[in-house]
Amino acid sequence: MEFASFLILLAEIEDPRRAEGKQYRLPHVVLFAILAMLAGANSYRSIHSFIDVHFTRLRKFFRLKWRHAPAYTTIRNIIRQLDAASVEGVFRRHAAILHESSTRDGQRHIALDGKALRLSFDNFCDRKAAHILSAFASDPALVLAHFECDEKSNEIPAVQALLRQLGLEQAVLTVDAMHCQKKPLRRPQQLAPC
Repeated sequence: MEFASFLILLAEIEDPRRAEGKQYRLPHVVLFAILAMLAGANSYRSIHSFIDVHFTRLRKFFRLKWRHAPAYTTIRNIIRQLDAASVEGVFRRHAAILHESSTRDGQRHIALDGKALRLSFDNFCDRKAAHILSAFASDPALVLAHFECDEKSNEIPAVQALLRQLGLEQAVLTVDAMHCQKKPLRRPQQLAPC
């Protein structure tokens, strides 16, 4: 089964629900939500619709004993309670496994770029739009990680922090022109842009 190793990783996400009443296993709910989003779902109701439409096939393929698809409110409650850092950690480990298996000749090409997330600002709370940095492995076309930039900073320290976290060595990096400064920030055991 192609999803077995991914489900094992998804099981590492801390389940915030109480022990009693867990009718739907967390790894399957998260996996089905991911599959629904890949198919174009952009709301909890559309995730529920995807699961409901494909319910018989999903139940048979994953050998589930669910009687019916989880309600959209159940999906919403499960997903909204998840710890973002725990989910990001699982996705980083999964991406690292895929990246290692696809690397040829030991050469790795990584593109780093930051973007402001659409509709993430909040004028009422005086919060600027969230700025997220992504590390993209170009050969396997794989996002390795996301990193939220500090609101009072820019991408330069975020890139260096992300490179430290990912432990990328012997990789060719592509970054924006803003990283080509004459005096880059240098600290011990920290990669600096050239």
